[in-house]
Amino acid sequence: MIMNSLPKIIKGNCHSDDRGSLYYNNDFDASEIKRIYFIENRDVLFQRGWQGHKIEQRWFSAVQGSFKVSVILINDWDKPSENLSSYDFVLNEKALDILHVPNGCVTRIQALENDARLMALSDYSVGEVKDEYRFDSNYFKLKI
Repeated sequence: MIMNSLPKIIKGNCHSDDRGSLYYNNDFDASEIKRIYFIENRDVLFQRGWQGHKIEQRWFSAVQGSFKVSVILINDWDKPSENLSSYDFVLNEKALDILHVPNGCVTRIQALENDARLMALSDYSVGEVKDEYRFDSNYFKLKI
């Protein structure tokens, strides 16, 4: 599968003054978004993944605490190589950074703080396409 793009951070920012703080991301185009949901892992040791989509895109932003999101571009959905490279991103609540995960990828999500909350956005509604792939958490042999 030819990828349109690699996963990337869309930088947000924060303005603070005597009234308080305003978090914004003026470079994020939300026109493709059809669904929003939140992820809260049970603890900081749990890693949610590997899960992804051949067709759907996802966007992630930490709204409370911080998260590590690892992304792998899949080369074969029936039997992907076990030695694919991982792109690792850290998202935190201090700026409205948004991680864009293009179609063709799987993710692993780990909270780095207790009670962290991650906002997830999708360009498809639930049930609109059958496009969910899951791999065992130890399937990929990542370099540490």
